[in-house]
Amino acid sequence: MSSKPKNKVSPNSQQRELIPLVGIGASAGGLEAFSQLLSHLPIDTGMGFILVQHLDPNQKSLLSEILSRTTQMPVHEVEDGMVVEPNQVYVIPPNQIMTISQGVLHLTTRPKIPKIMMSIDQFFLSLAAERGNKAIGVILSGGDADGSLGLEAIKASGGITFAQSESSAQVNNMPNTAIAMGHIDFILPPGEIAEKLASISRHPYVASSVTNRASTESLEVSDVLSKIFRLLQVATGVDFTSYKHTTIKRRISRRMALYRLEKIDDYLHYLQGNDAELQALYQDILINVTNFFRDASAFEALKEKVFPSLLRNRPADSTIRIWVAGCSTGEEAYSIAICLLEFLAHHPYKPPIQIFATDVNEIAIEKARLGIYQPNQIIDVNPSRRERFFTVVEGGYQINKSVRELCIFARQNLICDPPFSRLDLISCRNVFIYFGTSLQKKVLSMFNYGLVPRGFLMLGTSETVGEFPELFSSIDRKNKIYSKQQNPIGLNLELKQDIYPMDTSSSKPTVTRRSINELELQSLADQIILQQYAPVGVVIDAQLEILQFRGQTGAYLEPSPGRASLNLLNMVKEELRMELRTAIQQAQQNGQAVQKEGIFLREKNSLNTPESFKSRQIRLNVIPFKWTATNQDYFLVLFEDLPNLGTIETESKSNRRHRSKPKQSSGEQEQIRLLQEELRSTKAYLQSIIFEQQSTNQDLRVANEEILSSNEELQSTNEELQTAKEEIQATNEELSTINDELYRRNAFSTEISNDLQNLLGNINIPILMLESDLRIRRFTATAAHLFNLIPTDIGRSFGDIKHNLNIANLEKHISDVINTLNLYHQEVQDLEGHWYDLWIRPYRTLDNRIDGAVIVLVDIDTLKYSAEQVKIARDYAEAIVETVRQSLIVLTKDFQIVKANQVFYDTFDISPSETQDRQFFELNNGQWNIPRLRLLLEELLIEHTEIQNFKIEHDFENVGRRIILLNARIMPPLEGRELILLALENIT
Repeated sequence: MSSKPKNKVSPNSQQRELIPLVGIGASAGGLEAFSQLLSHLPIDTGMGFILVQHLDPNQKSLLSEILSRTTQMPVHEVEDGMVVEPNQVYVIPPNQIMTISQGVLHLTTRPKIPKIMMSIDQFFLSLAAERGNKAIGVILSGGDADGSLGLEAIKASGGITFAQSESSAQVNNMPNTAIAMGHIDFILPPGEIAEKLASISRHPYVASSVTNRASTESLEVSDVLSKIFRLLQVATGVDFTSYKHTTIKRRISRRMALYRLEKIDDYLHYLQGNDAELQALYQDILINVTNFFRDASAFEALKEKVFPSLLRNRPADSTIRIWVAGCSTGEEAYSIAICLLEFLAHHPYKPPIQIFATDVNEIAIEKARLGIYQPNQIIDVNPSRRERFFTVVEGGYQINKSVRELCIFARQNLICDPPFSRLDLISCRNVFIYFGTSLQKKVLSMFNYGLVPRGFLMLGTSETVGEFPELFSSIDRKNKIYSKQQNPIGLNLELKQDIYPMDTSSSKPTVTRRSINELELQSLADQIILQQYAPVGVVIDAQLEILQFRGQTGAYLEPSPGRASLNLLNMVKEELRMELRTAIQQAQQNGQAVQKEGIFLREKNSLNTPESFKSRQIRLNVIPFKWTATNQDYFLVLFEDLPNLGTIETESKSNRRHRSKPKQSSGEQEQIRLLQEELRSTKAYLQSIIFEQQSTNQDLRVANEEILSSNEELQSTNEELQTAKEEIQATNEELSTINDELYRRNAFSTEISNDLQNLLGNINIPILMLESDLRIRRFTATAAHLFNLIPTDIGRSFGDIKHNLNIANLEKHISDVINTLNLYHQEVQDLEGHWYDLWIRPYRTLDNRIDGAVIVLVDIDTLKYSAEQVKIARDYAEAIVETVRQSLIVLTKDFQIVKANQVFYDTFDISPSETQDRQFFELNNGQWNIPRLRLLLEELLIEHTEIQNFKIEHDFENVGRRIILLNARIMPPLEGRELILLALENIT
């Protein structure tokens, strides 16, 4: 341990280059995880390590003393004002809250009042603000949610994040919560975290500011950046060209560091064809740290200046409309809703409230809709608000339903999607910091258009509209609240943006895609008709829009009154509509052809008299097919007349009164039978409608919110563009396809189950699953050999099986794991001497119930053999070194002695303790500090030359005058270190 803390910051230390800092947080089970991580860390990473452990505030901590035994790095218990140095470890003391500023650790005593204490989050937040991309956060074993918000801040500032894997953590709640938040880069055991930290420490992104600048300069190649933007737009539909390029470059540099790539061309190659990495980069660019009531003074300003103005002279039934643009995971929208409800509680009337919250990130929108937050995410919400507006649920707190129903969440791209209109307030905080100037002006113009004449705009604390005073005037400079200027402006909306065009070159005549598509589509439809049918019909797409007419369809289709439409259900005659809709739905669901017969189409006869009608019996065929060019579903709908039953004559009442009741003709009986069949078909259709309604109700709230948002956007666009009317109709018709969602999800679930079954059947690792009574549940093919199993052994007791492992009491170890839930690990051999790494873990069901054990054996025979060979080689090399008659010394590039042989100690009468880890030029009071020798060694490092037969005559302190012949050369790198070998021959 360090004996003296560094309590003052010297000017030199403030001006030094910032070193990477690793914040490591843990709670229950943290000691073991800390020890494993530090024991695997090299001592020369150049990083500083700060450990934040949940400690008993009333007990003295021995954590620093215990950890000092696991690493050669100095371990300090932090004192207030201590400066962080590289390659050293700092441990938080008990009953303290720790932060960092300008490289100095600051301590404050924990308050005595009961309060949620998130000491890890507080340190991580300060670390993110202090170091930016040189901040690294690690969450290890623990039993609460502390640290997850801090890791989000570290990742948002450009840092790198780690979490301990579930299998290696004694208590996994804390790392699992951080993983569930979606801001973890690496999930590893502590030992592998240490290896990854050592690897990252040498990457230019975190190593030094000089190399980092060089890495940033390499991103200036606009051609490469434009290709990355193009890949992102194709994958996500978002064009980042107008975003600030410095922000994008930092995010790209961070992703490059994760994969140890130093050239952006290599990263571009890695992105191509890697959809997962494209999505990861997309999420990195969009990451935004937010929390409830961020900048509390801004929300007080809303209550004092904005809300009173909105209610002044306002009709009681006029809805207050608010738009939160870039809402992230919903904290901002819910905070505004809570503030408005608190303000209206003291107002005589309560107008309706409608809050539109949008973001381009679909994942964030889904979290916002749920409104469920971890305890550390609502730490800034005071107890009275927490009690009034939140409900305790499993895993945290949920916004009350009354507040959630005020907020409509929807995905929206500010760059190209139409805005909302007739808005009283727009909140767009910490979004403009990512936009370029031209994009800011475009969005501000959109906001000006969407606001009512007395509307307000609220921006983030570091944002302004200073360059565009013609749009907004400031009413609160500190909290960045603006009012709309009354100057009318036009709104130029780009509703659709084309993806970057692909470069094509060809000497052949060009044919338009539309003409090719129509030819192929017509040919495919012709083949189906020629093979099976020859009636008239139409080709429709999945939205029931008619693409082609086949033959004369006037007997079955006719234009509907009103707006022109090619929708099949709008054009088909009313008697066919219900049966046709049912047939198409069945074809969509089953993917098979559907035929409907016995459908009567009644028409007036040629005399056009009301007493007589002509009936035609119709057969419908709906044939689904897929077009390979677009991989979309299409349907061929065919109409065919069946043999006519004749004309049914109606008689007058007077004729029927004087006529005797005749016997029913065969035609009438056939008509009755067909009507009964039509009734059964109608009942089946109604039953299917009921089933679809039940399925749709599960997603009703989300669907309604999306419809409301779409309708608002379409209404706003309609004021500028007449063509937006078609989009409203298209949006409403999308409701008919919602029932397909459940079917697709079930198919996806089945596919996942099949994938898991195939994975277990083909994995090349011995795995044996046992039930709680030690009966065999399942095993892999490679486990059959080790345990002498055959397929019929499933269900047998494990005790009846004679296995091939050389281990005693295996059944007892398995029972102990099931009863205690503690993992069991041991290296074992089979009867043939082959080595395995044995792991026994509890078998957990989906409802977290223990129902047996899982035995996994990892083949480590090659590793064992390699370790033995390495030891033999090391012993052999050391024996040679000790046998050589010359004095040998191994130095680092800083001329620090790593090792010397016994001949050196005997020749110069010096002990190993006085030699190892000492500076070569400081030995024996600097007797080796010979200027010519120092110059030669420095040139050796720079020019990678050799020193041969350099003659030294010197009076050595202990042995007198000696004549030494010196040879030196650079050794091959060892463990990433550059070493120098000196050979000294005494020729006195």
